Amino acid sequence: MACVNTNNPAPPTERDTVPALAARRFTVKGRVQGVGFRPFVFRLARRHGIAGWVQNRSGTVEILAQAAPSALEAFGRELVDHSPSLSRPTIAAIAQQPTAALDDFLVVASAADPGRDVHVPPDQFACEDCLAEFADPANRRYRYPFINCTQCGPRYTLIQRLPYDRHNTTMAGFELCPKCRREYEDPADRRFHAEPIACPACGPQLTFRGADSKLEGNPAALAGAVTALGVGQIVAVKGIGGYHLMCDATNDEAVARLRARKKRPEKPLAVLFPRDRKLLARHLVLDSLHDRLLHHPARPIVLVERAPGSSLSPHIAPGIAEIGAMLAYSPLHHLLLEELRRPLVATSANVSGEPVLTSAAAVEGRLGHVAQSFLHHDRPIERPADDPVQRVVAGRARWIRIGRGCAPLELDLPFALPRPTLAVGAHMKNTIALAWGQRAVVSPHIGELASPRSMETFVQSIRDLQELYGVRAERVAYDAHPGYASARWAMRCGLEPAKVWHHHAHASAIAGEYPKSYRWLVFTWDGVGLGEDGDLWGGDALLGSPGHWRRVARMRPFRLPGAEMAAREAWRSAASLCWEQGIEWEALPANAGLAREAWAKGLNSPRTTAMGRLFDAAAALVGLNLRSTFEGQAPMLLEAAAGRAGRVAPVVLPIAERDGLLECDWAPLVAAMLDARRTVAERAAQWHESIAVALVSQALAVRERGGFDRVGLTGGVFQNRLLAERAVELLRAAGMRAHLPERLPCNDAALSFGQIIESSWRA
Repeated sequence: MACVNTNNPAPPTERDTVPALAARRFTVKGRVQGVGFRPFVFRLARRHGIAGWVQNRSGTVEILAQAAPSALEAFGRELVDHSPSLSRPTIAAIAQQPTAALDDFLVVASAADPGRDVHVPPDQFACEDCLAEFADPANRRYRYPFINCTQCGPRYTLIQRLPYDRHNTTMAGFELCPKCRREYEDPADRRFHAEPIACPACGPQLTFRGADSKLEGNPAALAGAVTALGVGQIVAVKGIGGYHLMCDATNDEAVARLRARKKRPEKPLAVLFPRDRKLLARHLVLDSLHDRLLHHPARPIVLVERAPGSSLSPHIAPGIAEIGAMLAYSPLHHLLLEELRRPLVATSANVSGEPVLTSAAAVEGRLGHVAQSFLHHDRPIERPADDPVQRVVAGRARWIRIGRGCAPLELDLPFALPRPTLAVGAHMKNTIALAWGQRAVVSPHIGELASPRSMETFVQSIRDLQELYGVRAERVAYDAHPGYASARWAMRCGLEPAKVWHHHAHASAIAGEYPKSYRWLVFTWDGVGLGEDGDLWGGDALLGSPGHWRRVARMRPFRLPGAEMAAREAWRSAASLCWEQGIEWEALPANAGLAREAWAKGLNSPRTTAMGRLFDAAAALVGLNLRSTFEGQAPMLLEAAAGRAGRVAPVVLPIAERDGLLECDWAPLVAAMLDARRTVAERAAQWHESIAVALVSQALAVRERGGFDRVGLTGGVFQNRLLAERAVELLRAAGMRAHLPERLPCNDAALSFGQIIESSWRA
């Protein structure tokens, strides 16, 4: 058996040369740490009769391989072709080396090497090998809630610093038992340097705390949680990146109680399912793509249509056809679902808009009025990571939120940065990004920067990315809106500032996904973002490329009575459209008089082109939503209603040049949405068709004036599948190449990456 040199960090010294052999030094970059790459190299070397050593450095793996030249060639090919499924290796260099008197292959201790090409591994789901042991009564890890190996388990949420070794993680406080120690130190074992390695004798343990009881130890605590969930209680359950609030997803009373206690009356709740295809088929309408996404290594929440006859509570997603479904990804999830044999609501345990909570004290102190009991464990979470979310749009998976399992998200830049740059994103759906050289790293979802807890996580993420990747930012890019908390932080942080307009960042984010330099026409449709003219943009089209954007088209501006209040009170946008047309709308609430007076005087009623607010208005005009209880509710209800109707004829919206821009007038749609002779579904469908046709009309008009290579569709409005798919279909039918974001969400979560692209191209 080969040994592991754990005391001397230096590779073995060369001795007498052996002329019959050849030696190569391989430098391997990419995702090669925390994914079982060194034991793979060890086994591969043994199979090919290679002597030498393998060593982790900060971000790379160095290999000295000595053997016959033919063996070295095969070894080099298989380093990439046969690498572990979670790894993403690239061979950065192969150097000739003098041969030495080597007779074994060693795994030598890791070496810190500041400035190297670091890749931080994301958290992983429980793999098949571990689940097989988990289900085997003869295995010492039978039903152990924290089973893991080099191919699965937590990574990003427990790494404190690099290189990725146990003493640099939150597992440092758990001393390995002799059996785990042997596995950890044996290069032939699949748990060789599995840093979170543990077993019931030496690893983390569960604790259940009910209203008048405390149960310690894994079997007892698990039984307590199962009993509580079975009788309809709300249980806060600690997971990998934070706590979930869980309850029986088929129990109407339990789901209603969760909504009432969390003050979340209508926002959709995610549902956790076991790996049982028959059960999934009873509740979800799954095609092959949805099925693949549910089983993706990130185990995202996937938006899927509810199956007819499903026994899931109607309170899961009121008024919306899709639900957010995800499969069990941690061993603890598997235990709970196996015992209960039913799906569970699994929503983030947080105060609305804040990052998910990670500690027992915080969740009991801040959500003690929501949860009726708690299932804790004592493995510390270094940083929060919320569940990622995907939706299938135009035949491909599109991110709605990035988080646990897929972030930090590492992206290649289409250029080389002269100086490391930090980008601090937007105010809502915040992420931050760090970029240097030709790399960018985007953080997991942070959330809305409107509370001290959110700002603490925001600042922690900025610190963590720089420390983990060994990069110190010299510049900071931020949104031009001076009221954003991210912008205020950037302006006082001491780094060289680079202000970026909101929609320029949106456009640059989608352009930055493509390595070639195209001339783009990008429709940046969202809620609102500060524009260059001081208005609130959000229904505009930009022509050009990063660093050189020019607005060429927009929706007709209108005023938002109440300003920010309009985002939650859709009636305000609807009323403004009616007032501008001289239409008396009978559904106005009692307090509309004051709003109209302020609107008429231009008080607290900023001008906007925002398509998001126009969708709000449409939902109000057809009678679906006057006031929202969560962001985006009105457009989601409008899309769901439109899905119940067939294809309808569009209302043709006039396009004319105004202020040097191609302006599309929404006015004809107001009367159409108020036409009560047609069903709500028909009117909602007509709205979507009319807006999609208007988008293509604007694109055709721009093409006649100068042309472009690609059309981009980005901004939160294009999370709407019906609109996005119809727009892409019509654009392609008109001979245009249309793109939606793929690597990042189309919403404000992409702004940090867009700020990197825009500020760097402009510099």
